[in-house]
Amino acid sequence: MKKLTALSAAAFLLLGVTAACTSTSASAPDTTDLDSRRLPGFRTDCPRDSILLSDPCILADSASAMYYMTGTGGRLWVSDNLDRWSGPYSLIEPDTTSWMGSKPQIWAAELHKYNGKYYCFATFTNDSIITGTFNGMDMPRRASHIMVSDVPEGPYRPVSDEDYLPADRPTLDGTFWVDTDGKPYMVFCGEWISNWDGTMERIQLKDDLSGPVGEPELMFRASASPWSRERLEGEIVPNRVTDGPWLFRTGTGRLGMIWTSWIYNVYTQGVAYSESGTLAGPWTQQAEPITPPDHGHGMLFRDLSGRWLMSVHSHRDEGGRYIRIPQLFEVDHSGDSLVVKAKQ
Repeated sequence: MKKLTALSAAAFLLLGVTAACTSTSASAPDTTDLDSRRLPGFRTDCPRDSILLSDPCILADSASAMYYMTGTGGRLWVSDNLDRWSGPYSLIEPDTTSWMGSKPQIWAAELHKYNGKYYCFATFTNDSIITGTFNGMDMPRRASHIMVSDVPEGPYRPVSDEDYLPADRPTLDGTFWVDTDGKPYMVFCGEWISNWDGTMERIQLKDDLSGPVGEPELMFRASASPWSRERLEGEIVPNRVTDGPWLFRTGTGRLGMIWTSWIYNVYTQGVAYSESGTLAGPWTQQAEPITPPDHGHGMLFRDLSGRWLMSVHSHRDEGGRYIRIPQLFEVDHSGDSLVVKAKQ
């Protein structure tokens, strides 16, 4: 729930880097197009822990032998080793004539390779469009959209002008999955400010990802979590926030989802498993969180040497400003469940 105020208060931090970066030893594809998309504050050879970035998602691209990292803010960082990065570059070219407006907020951008193309799933917010109120709170127009590029570094432009998600309620953090039926889906969060109990939902996509098929279907609610907590009107209750879904399949074929909420003021990530092995569930929540306190909004990827890693951001609150830094953990999901191992 703190995501709303925190990202607004600390928007400038999402683009930041520390003085540890230099302007030499660039580890980035040597292309004129990418060079032309350097943003203010561009640096090279930046240690990962000097980059301030929420919701980091890393694409390991074997074709270019490079890593591409994005997240909230919709900027791009590039590396050949996961430790030292160049950026930020512009990544997304939204349709500013659409509901998104001329300067939309961009949250939780993700990169996925599918059917020979590269896709960016990202959440856009236009605060100038209010879709309604709930419990005295305004609900801005907020939803995930899909962009496409022929190359991993972009730029990414909208696949189509269709609305993927309902226009009358705020949704966020869309991610991609191809289920056992061979159909592509977007899994996303229904935001708690519209229902007081955040949801995890799925919607089928057209085969070319150009729009939705049918209507969203509920997977589970925030209150299903046995580990999340908040104090509301003097009572301790399950936290209302659903945040950052990412799907994976274990070595035994079990379908899992990592997702994030809060334990009071501690940003926390847990995992759920589908009893049917499909998005239809039912979904069972693991009893305990899977990452250390103040780590969350994760995703899984295999690095170029074959290791499975989890990218998350660490989180700390400095007087109402959220400081978030990309972190990597080695993981093992070769068995029946996901095991988070050492931080890298």
